[in-house]
Amino acid sequence: MNVELPLILVVAIFGYFGIRLMRPPTWLIVVLLLGGFLLADTFAAPAIESGTKAGVDVVNGTAK
Repeated sequence: MNVELPLILVVAIFGYFGIRLMRPPTWLIVVLLLGGFLLADTFAAPAIESGTKAGVDVVNGTAK
């Protein structure tokens, strides 16, 4: 049996429980969300994406 969930639903569930269990201050949540949104449209975005993909490859054991 395969279960398919949209990524936004998984992120929303993870975020909900993360906020509920860790109780970070509201200003920190806003700063992280706004900073990530703004950073995604800068020159650093390709470096972040390739670093993330490399990290996933290492965790999955598919690194060359």
